[in-house]
Amino acid sequence: MTSSNDFPPVFSGSYAPEDVTFLLKPLTVSYTDVEEKERLIQSGERHYSEMISIEQAPDDRYLDLYERAMDQNGTRLARDLVSLSRAISRSVVPQAGSAGIAIVSLARAGTPIGALIHRHLKLTGHASRHYSISIIRDRGVDLNALAHILRDHAPSDVVFVDGWTGKGAITRELHSTRGPDMLGIRPVLAVVADPAGCADLAASGDDYVIPSGILNGIVSGLISRTVLNDDIGPDDFHGTVYLDHLAGQDVTGNFLERIWRLMLDSSVQPATWLECDRAPRRAACRRMLDAIRADAGVDNENNIKPGIAEATRAVLRRVPDKLYLTDRDDPAVEHLVHLALQKGIAIDRMPVDTHYRAATVIRSASAE
Repeated sequence: MTSSNDFPPVFSGSYAPEDVTFLLKPLTVSYTDVEEKERLIQSGERHYSEMISIEQAPDDRYLDLYERAMDQNGTRLARDLVSLSRAISRSVVPQAGSAGIAIVSLARAGTPIGALIHRHLKLTGHASRHYSISIIRDRGVDLNALAHILRDHAPSDVVFVDGWTGKGAITRELHSTRGPDMLGIRPVLAVVADPAGCADLAASGDDYVIPSGILNGIVSGLISRTVLNDDIGPDDFHGTVYLDHLAGQDVTGNFLERIWRLMLDSSVQPATWLECDRAPRRAACRRMLDAIRADAGVDNENNIKPGIAEATRAVLRRVPDKLYLTDRDDPAVEHLVHLALQKGIAIDRMPVDTHYRAATVIRSASAE
């Protein structure tokens, strides 16, 4: 963690600067082939955060499915975002002299969510800043980025924001010994959807299609998944690659403006998310993971990616072995069926009754 006042430069990707400040170090990297990346990860030779593969633009059919998700769930997402904003504004009272509420989204899936919550907080008269930072499984949250934020905010001003939960890995990182507690920040995680039952605040426990969750960098400011490799010095923020080769397909601004217009027409109560909401979902998540482990013969639970958004990301970025669906004819998973057929991924029925609609199992390198 840096103790210097000479922090790295900040940027906003393809977002407007008033929507987000990325506390990430722009990098130039050599891309790793997806199959080779999978081999290196599973052999333990490299951590997943040390490598990225080149990100491809989605085909026209997939973009049509994204548009369908916007039509079907845009209004629901807008209402959920308003309910989260109202809950945050009730629960976080910035200290005197602070720059206001610090919305700290977890790059990159949390970034469009945090940007819209930040807009709504400002609209309703609350001082707010939105930062997007890196958190990496088994490596922790970027403490340099949090130290930067604490120059202008009290620890109690900070609310972490993500899009959804899968099985709780990010929650565990926030509460680990390498987490925000090291800087005096009691981690509070707010998400749109919490099917894993592990967030502090959520608008829903459903595994529903958050439209931004089925795209990658082109809806997240043209930044890559975050990187923590030898290019990151002890005083640096975690890294990212600016995906300028996808600039022609970028829908970041379009997504924000469309959901924002819907938020302006939304009138909902502040979200509440109690232990009685979380506990049954945690138990159901555990049952699902156990059933998939038994059915697919999975040794490493990290190779199970449950929930529509996590399953989608695994299909797009990893080497999947199998896609489990609760209902193959469910319109919510139509984009996953499209990807699976395109890539030759086996589709099986979920081996247990569950509120999760999809899960991807990563192929074991040892099975090849």
